[in-house]
Amino acid sequence: MAATPAPAVVRGDTTTPLVTAAELPPLTHFIDGAFVESAAGASGAAGAATSTTTIVNPADGTTIAEVAEGETADVDSAVDASRRALPAWKSTTPKERADILLAIADRIEDNADLLIRLESLNTGKPRVVSEDDISMSADTFRFAAGAGRAFTEMGAGDYVEGHTSVILREPVGVVGVVVPWNYPLLMAAWKIGPILAAGNTLVLKPSEQTPLSTLKFAELVADLLPAGVLNIVTGLGPSVGARLSSHPDIDLVALTGSVGSGRAVATSAGESLKRVHLELGGKAPVIVFDDADLQAAAEGVRNAGYWNSGQECGAGTRVLVHSSVAEKFTELLAEQVGSYTVGDPRGGESVELGPMISEAHFERVTGFLDRAIADGAKPVVGGGALEGPGFFVASTVLAKIAPGSEASQEEIFGPVVTIETFETEDEALTRANEVPYGLAASVWTTDAARSLDAPRHLDFGTVWVNSHLVLAAEVPWGGFKGSGYGRDLSIYALNDFSRTKHVQINHSR
Repeated sequence: MAATPAPAVVRGDTTTPLVTAAELPPLTHFIDGAFVESAAGASGAAGAATSTTTIVNPADGTTIAEVAEGETADVDSAVDASRRALPAWKSTTPKERADILLAIADRIEDNADLLIRLESLNTGKPRVVSEDDISMSADTFRFAAGAGRAFTEMGAGDYVEGHTSVILREPVGVVGVVVPWNYPLLMAAWKIGPILAAGNTLVLKPSEQTPLSTLKFAELVADLLPAGVLNIVTGLGPSVGARLSSHPDIDLVALTGSVGSGRAVATSAGESLKRVHLELGGKAPVIVFDDADLQAAAEGVRNAGYWNSGQECGAGTRVLVHSSVAEKFTELLAEQVGSYTVGDPRGGESVELGPMISEAHFERVTGFLDRAIADGAKPVVGGGALEGPGFFVASTVLAKIAPGSEASQEEIFGPVVTIETFETEDEALTRANEVPYGLAASVWTTDAARSLDAPRHLDFGTVWVNSHLVLAAEVPWGGFKGSGYGRDLSIYALNDFSRTKHVQINHSR
């Protein structure tokens, strides 16, 4: 099968900005209920100047804005504000917190169009992806509002004669949060919602590449939250992120990011024995058995492998297909993936895939492709960069992937799906588990017994059957092995951001 020709990038009206300058948020930190200058700029010291990070539009490489680059002192100020706000916030009732979280959800929905456009501008996402992000962000706050009022504990009782035991649920305290660039506001919402619902305060560091929607969120909800409950410090991982994980007054640090970042955070947090919540990378296998509905599987991989241009830790990017149906499945997947429209979000509703987030990530993804093809992989669709401005990579299907190769084992994090074959069910399950990650997987079969049994043998935090990348606020999200520990979404997230206390009363007479 010859490779499908690379598509042209749909540009649309690039003379009209997605977001006007007046719609941008303040481009600095949000601390103690207000936007403030960085400590260096505010100090007034001779030669002191605020460093900034250039925010780039990945669809065309142009500069959007300059955002303040925080330092240790900015983190310290934000942590102090969180610590001061904690006693009053954790003393509020679950209903009082829920009312505020519901108001936040309303505020997101009332400003959805602006947040969608900011997300697309900053990340290059097509509008359909940004719409989904903003919608689920609001839903996350709504779920957290209800879940915070529905904690259940073991019943109070006399488990020792003459002593009544009561289990209390308490907030952890001040939480440090680091979120990634691929879902800026959504990943922030996944953390902020349950953290606040459980009665904690927090300091959040958005990705230095994509802070705009999170800063606009802070601007929009500033009047709803008491000062100091939510703080945002912009900046780089080695300074802002490292200080959050090592700060003595941070009680728990939560990170969504790469395996390397997770390892660094866990190591730093270990010095003070603070709790850690990690949602890291993935390499999700998609196991297609010989009895599967191949058309449905190909359509499922089209959606799950390329959503957000494959910049998704749960994306179904590693297909393991039974050898007897591999050729047919590859043809069907090639038809699906070859129909994608790639473009600038200003290209309109037809655009389905956007660019890579940055030039560095673009080079990382194309480097993976070059090495895989050099190692013998066959590009059935795509296989490289697209011409023109911006950081665009063609939607790609690579066949003839060797088991154990880099393309088979490592997270590419781009619009690339690889295909390997297997002969037996045991082989498929064994090879699916051989990657260092354990975030998500899927099984495609029409065998009812297999659909119940196979997921039990897969070492992944989420296993779908005949679907992939279907999420809901009510069910947990998180991984095993190199994909980290802790759970986002669901009541399990509120459990992670709280602690239990046993109170026992001697009532002997």
